[in-house]
Amino acid sequence: MSTRPRHIAHLDMDAFYASVELLRYPELRGQAVVIGAGSAHQPVLQADGSRRYARLRDYAGRGVVTTSTYEARALGVFSAMGLMKAAKLAPDAILLPTDFTAYRHYSKLFKAAASAIVPQMEDRGIDEIYLDLKDQNEEIAVVAQRIKDAVNLATGLSCSIGIAPNKLLAKICSDLEKPNGLTILSTEDIPLRIWPLSVKKINGIGPKSAEKLAGLGILTIAQLAACDPAVLQANFGRVYSAWLMRVAHGIDDKEVMTRSEPKSISRESTLERDLHAKLDRKELSVLFTQLCERVADDLVRKGYLGRTVGIKLRYADFSTVTRDLTLPDPSNNAQAIRQAAGECLRRVPLDKRLRLLGVRITSLSKPGEVLPTMVEQGELFAVEQL
Repeated sequence: MSTRPRHIAHLDMDAFYASVELLRYPELRGQAVVIGAGSAHQPVLQADGSRRYARLRDYAGRGVVTTSTYEARALGVFSAMGLMKAAKLAPDAILLPTDFTAYRHYSKLFKAAASAIVPQMEDRGIDEIYLDLKDQNEEIAVVAQRIKDAVNLATGLSCSIGIAPNKLLAKICSDLEKPNGLTILSTEDIPLRIWPLSVKKINGIGPKSAEKLAGLGILTIAQLAACDPAVLQANFGRVYSAWLMRVAHGIDDKEVMTRSEPKSISRESTLERDLHAKLDRKELSVLFTQLCERVADDLVRKGYLGRTVGIKLRYADFSTVTRDLTLPDPSNNAQAIRQAAGECLRRVPLDKRLRLLGVRITSLSKPGEVLPTMVEQGELFAVEQL
């Protein structure tokens, strides 16, 4: 008896925040546009009805790029890059402020359109979802095109879809033919389509791990797949090395989680370079605030409140510190989360350079839900050596 092949789709909206802004400012299509400034950089409506836009070369501050159009990316400007650094690469690029209210609106629209066709959906963030196509009777390519058309009709935006036997490969595939791409991959296609790619394409291999692999002469997924497992274990430890070997061969058994209730919501960022908490205070402060705002945005979007705010710092030596603080009442307010996270930060050693910064919130509840009385247990502290 033959088993029907498994088909998992990863749908990723194309340059989502920037594309939403281009709906509002269609005259900017085809131009290098960077999103990430504050409200002070709003376009100015002039007497003749035209708009005057801020340029990246005029920016001064420690802000970070949230996203950019493909034209700006061609100039080397990518998300998480400092705006001052981006200004050196693309001084004439248009600079726009972020508008998370608009992004949440379009996020709901595209997810409703996709789930109307394939109800088995896992929400992975404001601009991406997984879909389990197991119950679809049509050809997979036909279903995928129907989803793309429905998303475009609902939002006016394009998306890219990767379809593969598992979530790991589907996520890689969705990035292969951007923008407006559709990639369908089978297990037999892995040597031809996946192995030639950089190891950085695997979700879960960050900049530091990629750099360490490069030091071993491992640049592509094919080289990772062919590596001696003992070499990987000696350099990355037993658990992570075993995972590296599995993903290099395209192995991933994670299911599409359609009804899971989250236990926590978190955002973290591996820094482009190791930063010192005191010497690089302004840059870290901007990033720290953005992480808190994104956690708050995730809470609002998913309909949750959180009560215990935590931070995670990973130092340059890979040691990790976490701190937690419980709020008097559950909240989804960015300012309250930022204040609590700041309190946690004040109780953390800041004498070493940092390579990762994270913010999380736990003790989740729905608005109006009555929670049991919580006993304050004070501050939690843990240091683990990775």
